[in-house]
Amino acid sequence: MEKNDKMPHINVDYFEDLTGNIQNGEKDDVDEVGKRIKQLREERGISIEDLANLTGFEIARLNDIESGIEKPQLGTVMKLSKALDSAVGRLVSGMGTRLYSITRKDERKKISRSTSKTSKKNVYSYMSLAPEVQGRHMEALIVQLEKSEDKDISVHNGEEFVFVLEGVVNLIIGKDTYDLEPGDSAYYLSTTSHFITAKTKKATILAVLYE
Repeated sequence: MEKNDKMPHINVDYFEDLTGNIQNGEKDDVDEVGKRIKQLREERGISIEDLANLTGFEIARLNDIESGIEKPQLGTVMKLSKALDSAVGRLVSGMGTRLYSITRKDERKKISRSTSKTSKKNVYSYMSLAPEVQGRHMEALIVQLEKSEDKDISVHNGEEFVFVLEGVVNLIIGKDTYDLEPGDSAYYLSTTSHFITAKTKKATILAVLYE
């Protein structure tokens, strides 16, 4: 099922100030996820061979992730977090030390990017909106999607909510396909196979992941 030829039903100009350009992060920021995975694995006393058995990922791929060659997509991070018995937020944006978080629209957060596991091309960039909160079970992110022909279908535990801010997003859930425009949203169980990409050259979404 697909939505076509509909004008955005909200004032999308508002979101230009909200999202900004999320690709202006420092280079070091994009390698932190792999470092956190390796650090947590070693803290848990889990060998990379054991992690491969727990997740079904190849050892070579895990080495690429930990070394920063492959920037893991969020579904991959969620699988790894479960295998490592850790909250996904610790891997995405760190532990956090506070009971709450207030994020102003002009406050920049650390940025990460994710690449296709086959071509290693950038498929999206994201920044965490509340990395300071300790023990959180949700991860709120602004995600800038790039158009990708590589369909890296994801299945993992958890729940996801996405809200389109800019551009047009193509979302595949199970056997159904949807085009989502600014103001459209989707909520689904992550155990249902899913894939999301920009239908336009780029698109920006608000994504909330729940473990």
